[in-house]
Amino acid sequence: MFFLPGNRLVLPSFGSLNSKIMNNPVLATESFSHNRKHYFFDFMQAVNGSYYIKISRSDELGDNSYQKKGIVIFQENFEFAIEALSSLFRTAAFQQAANDPKHKSSPYERTTGIKSWDPECRPREKMMEQGREAMADAELLAMLIGSGSPRETAVDLAGRILSSVEHDLKRLSELTVEQLCLFRGMGHAKSLAIISSMELASRLLERQHKKIWLKAVNDH
Repeated sequence: MFFLPGNRLVLPSFGSLNSKIMNNPVLATESFSHNRKHYFFDFMQAVNGSYYIKISRSDELGDNSYQKKGIVIFQENFEFAIEALSSLFRTAAFQQAANDPKHKSSPYERTTGIKSWDPECRPREKMMEQGREAMADAELLAMLIGSGSPRETAVDLAGRILSSVEHDLKRLSELTVEQLCLFRGMGHAKSLAIISSMELASRLLERQHKKIWLKAVNDH
């Protein structure tokens, strides 16, 4: 059996793959092996012309048989998958460095971008050391964006977005995914992260106002 949570098709066993998926052409492939485990990354085209990536693992068993598992990521989710992996590795690297007292900057690290800033000026480190109240709006927004580009830091990108709404957070909360994606460096995943956080803030404000109103009514 395979199941479909959201738009992701999870395939516990290759034996359950639909024959149409199996027969779709492989446009590009990469693979590697380690400790009797073989990994395959296939870029494929479906019968409707759309693309998808099949990631599979084949384990050699002691009886000369193989156990095969895999997942499929569809074209509409490529950006989300890339953003998720990028965020995963950034967060893991940050946590590893934060927990390693012997960590020192390498002479080969970037000399531009947020990583080149003094630690106390970097948004994440600044929040951890000084608290949320010390953060500028652009720094908070940059943490939602996560990463910039080789030409622009996440803080600079956040600053451009805030400038477009004259630093009005109410106007920022009204921007749509399409409007946010007009900014170079913004994709659906980053835009949705901003919209989600603004929606949470709006809901908090609405519930606080409701509590104040109910208290006022009860007092009378």
